Amino acid sequence: MKLTARSEYALLALVYLARNRNEGFISIETIARAQGIPPKFLEQLMLALKRAHFLRSTKGQRGGYALSKEPSQITLAEVIRLFDGALAPTESVSENFYESTPIEKEKRLTRVFKDIRDHISQKLEKTTIADVMN
Repeated sequence: MKLTARSEYALLALVYLARNRNEGFISIETIARAQGIPPKFLEQLMLALKRAHFLRSTKGQRGGYALSKEPSQITLAEVIRLFDGALAPTESVSENFYESTPIEKEKRLTRVFKDIRDHISQKLEKTTIADVMN
């Protein structure tokens, strides 16, 4: 598993919104400036997060985005899967995005990668935005 800029920036935006959730809706410009994210890129990410029901938005002068769930209800795994797909190091050991790969020919090698997948997955499934926002 390798995080893309999409996942990294989405996580940064969610953490920022979680830390500032008492301020109501926050503009893309404010989030982008605070977290060093290109605004146009952030706009695309925010729409994907909204479609996935992590965010809600409002228009107008006081418009922007806010979390639609509590930070403790958003796992890092959910966000990463949304933008990057499998958490597994190879598709042949992925539980959610399985595809056959050559490595399956060696069962012991496959087992190592399954162990890696399990460790990464367990950590990311247990870690929420609330855990990393302080």
